[in-house]
Amino acid sequence: MTKAYDALIIGAGHNGLVCAFYLAKAGLKVRIVEARDVVGGAAVTEEFAPGFRNSVASYTVSLLQPKVIADMKLADHGYRVIERPISNFLPQEDGGYLKLGGGLERTQAEFRKFSARDAEVLPQYYDALENVAELLRDLALRVPPNVGEGMRTLLDGARQGRRFAGLSLEQQRDVLDLFTKSARTMLDSWFESEAVKAAFGFDAVVGNYASPDTPGSAYVLLHHVFGEVNGKKGAWGHSVGGMGKITEIMAKVCRDHGVEISLESPVAKVLVDGGKAVGVKLVGGEEIAAARVIANVGPKLLYERMMDAGDLPADYERRIKGFKAGSGTFRMNVALSELPKFTCLPEPGEHHQSGIILAPTLDYMDRAFLDAKRDGWSKEPIVEMLIPSTVDDSLAPEGCHVASLFCQQFAPELPGGRDWDDEEEAAADCIIDTVEKHAPGFRASIVGQTRLSPKGLERKFGLVGGDIMHGNMSLDQLWSARPVLGNGGYRGPVKGLYMCGAGTHPGGGVTGAPGHNAAQVILRDRGLFAPRWR
Repeated sequence: MTKAYDALIIGAGHNGLVCAFYLAKAGLKVRIVEARDVVGGAAVTEEFAPGFRNSVASYTVSLLQPKVIADMKLADHGYRVIERPISNFLPQEDGGYLKLGGGLERTQAEFRKFSARDAEVLPQYYDALENVAELLRDLALRVPPNVGEGMRTLLDGARQGRRFAGLSLEQQRDVLDLFTKSARTMLDSWFESEAVKAAFGFDAVVGNYASPDTPGSAYVLLHHVFGEVNGKKGAWGHSVGGMGKITEIMAKVCRDHGVEISLESPVAKVLVDGGKAVGVKLVGGEEIAAARVIANVGPKLLYERMMDAGDLPADYERRIKGFKAGSGTFRMNVALSELPKFTCLPEPGEHHQSGIILAPTLDYMDRAFLDAKRDGWSKEPIVEMLIPSTVDDSLAPEGCHVASLFCQQFAPELPGGRDWDDEEEAAADCIIDTVEKHAPGFRASIVGQTRLSPKGLERKFGLVGGDIMHGNMSLDQLWSARPVLGNGGYRGPVKGLYMCGAGTHPGGGVTGAPGHNAAQVILRDRGLFAPRWR
């Protein structure tokens, strides 16, 4: 083996970089091994057509923890996010449109076009959502109580449960609704307009291969609203330079603290000796020794492909096989000669700087899911378009633009033994047709494109089933049960093995929270600081 490290991290995605920073700052000797030739995991910026650059997979900012931003001093190194003027823009089937965001009064005025009642109840809805979102913000940077640790489990659970116990009865009911009900059931209890329900319900199917009628889908809606941008809660924005700029900065900060980052170093196997993780073996044959191995890859990739079954407890192996992964996501980037001209709002405006949602109703979203289950992908998919070049002119030549197309309801595995490599082009054409219906001339404006089916996302980024969350965000795979109950505190089932990716609490998105929390657990286990209750 090569020289030993205090910590060896598999994967240079943002959570791996965050974890490495905290460990190195505490004095540990840290090395990251990354399969690709660039840092960032799914948060990368690449040129995909001559002169056109864009975020390849992850594409927008809100959930990155303010504590991580401050601790890593990202702003000092060029981190900058431009807020969307409005959150979302939803063209409607009747030729109208709905804008969401830009302040309460503006949104209420938009809602009045569809329902005076919905505009009236909007403040109460926001309050209900914010109360629960604040609870999640509080939990995001806390290590979940790990079942099976006796008194520590009880004390950690009691401490984290205090916040919930302090909520009013009505607020506790809201928590129960959001964690157990379908998005439709919850939104039906608040609003009457289908356009308004779609504006909120879209978040429930982002990265979630499910219908808005699926029980528990309301939580995924909530997961996307507990972030903030530039101190504004619930806001979303564009990272100047793309998402890769964030991870480039993180890598620089890590290297400044002594972290070694090895690119083009894919891991073949986690080495276990005497029931303890002792290092990794790379695909090229090199073996690297480490006192602890920390995986910033999803649970399915780690336990099913990087470890021998005999090194895992039998029950754990069975449960990981049952761990659900597959977000139904298809990702495209397109280079454009001009801005899309939407039939309902053709002139350039703030809607081009927002999230453009092509999914006008919850029924549309439900049909898309049912079609994908039956046929593999929907002929009327859910499409979210972002055009970051409207605020960042470094991404495209003058007068041109780049657009992200983040699309939902594409089966992780096609039925009937079909292969995504054979159908990716047809699915991409269907996506472009969907945009063309709302913005005639869009297809003709495309001068370059990339496309990533679920299989493509797995091949490029190691996202098993194309799951951008590293695993479903369902109630049975959250908090202390993410990825498996009894190993929800960032420790694997093998001594010396840890997890710091989105397959742990609090889940997917560019948050940095799993990396931050895993580092705290590792440092606590090493005795470098004691938990508050001790």
